[in-house]
Amino acid sequence: MMKKDLCDRTFKFAVRIVKLSEELDKKSGAGRTIGKQLLRSGTSIGANVEEGQGGQSRADFVSKYSIARKEARETHYWLRLLVATEIFPLQKLESLLSECNELLAILTTIIKKRKKGRDNA
Repeated sequence: MMKKDLCDRTFKFAVRIVKLSEELDKKSGAGRTIGKQLLRSGTSIGANVEEGQGGQSRADFVSKYSIARKEARETHYWLRLLVATEIFPLQKLESLLSECNELLAILTTIIKKRKKGRDNA
């Protein structure tokens, strides 16, 4: 995957997260609170990928991508929690969960390659 594709993909993911959090904001209680957490973590993935693109060193790049991966894991948690608590049905969040898993896998692969010094990740 080209780096630009990942930037576009994480941006589109963030747009979907923003729209979901807007729906959650209309709810009361836990749904609204989870929505705020989801908004922070889900939009942070792409922001850190973008920052990593301008990394000053391999270590800086790996650090930003590692933060993006951490935020993706947190986002996956919040999405699963929305399903488990029946705030949203699985079928409504299935594609977001799937995309989040794919982003996690991609980020993990890129981080591993960069740590080994293969810069064509």
